[in-house]
Amino acid sequence: MIRKKTSAEIKLMREGGHLLADIIAKIGQAIIPGENTEKLDQLAEELIRKQGGDPIFKGQGGPENPFPATICASINEEIVHGIPQKNKIIQTGDLVKIDIGMRYKGMVTDMARTFPVGEISLVAKKLIKATQEGLNLGIKTIKDGAKLNDYSKAVESYVKSLGFSVVRDLVGHGVGYELHEDPQIPNYQTKTKEIIFQEGMTVALEPMINEGTFKIDFLNDGWTIVTQDGKLSAHFEDTVVVKKRGVEILTRN
Repeated sequence: MIRKKTSAEIKLMREGGHLLADIIAKIGQAIIPGENTEKLDQLAEELIRKQGGDPIFKGQGGPENPFPATICASINEEIVHGIPQKNKIIQTGDLVKIDIGMRYKGMVTDMARTFPVGEISLVAKKLIKATQEGLNLGIKTIKDGAKLNDYSKAVESYVKSLGFSVVRDLVGHGVGYELHEDPQIPNYQTKTKEIIFQEGMTVALEPMINEGTFKIDFLNDGWTIVTQDGKLSAHFEDTVVVKKRGVEILTRN
C-alpha cells in the first residue's frame, strides 16, 4: 500500500534529508587512498547520532544475517550493500559508493553517492556522469499524475544510449515511515501494472548503472552485490517528495 505523507511528516523528512546530505558530504571528504571503509562507517554513525538520528541500515535483513553497519560501502565492481571492513582499503582510481539512511524524528530518508578517488579512468568518469544525469533526467519526469514508467524510460534510454546497462534486480522504493515501502521503482521499463505518482508520495530513486552487463552476483557474505562480469558500477540515490508540478529533492542542499 502506498502511503502519502502529511506536510508535517514531509517537513521532518526535509530536515533529516538535509542533515543526511551534509553527513554524506563529510564522509566523502574522508574517502582518501589508504583509508579503510570501517573508519568511514564509524564516522557515519558518529555524525548521525550527533544529529539525533539513528542508522536505519543496521539490522536490516532480519535476525539470520542482519546488516552489521551504518553505511553500505561498495567499491568498483561492487554495486551495492558492501559491508565496511578494516581490511577493505581504498586505493587511487577506485569508485567508492556510499549508501546511507537515517531515521530522524521518526521519519526515514535514504541516499547514495559515488565518489571517485584521485585520478580515475575515462570510462569511470563517463559512468559516474551517466548515472548522475540519468537520475536527474528521471527526476524531471515526476510530478502529480505522472507515470512511473516515464521515469524508468528516461533513465534507461539515456544510460543505454551511452553504452551502459541498468541493473534490473535492484530498484528504488517508497520511503518515509520505514526504509522500504511501496511502490517499487525500477530504473528500466517494465510491463507491470502502471503506477501513477501522486502529490505527497515520498520515494527513493536510485539508478545503479553498470559498465558492462546488467547481471549481478552475490558474495559469500550474503549482502555484497557485484557485477557478474567484474566491470565497474556506479550508484546515485535521492529521496524526493512528489508535488503538483514536480518534485522536491529532500537529500540535496
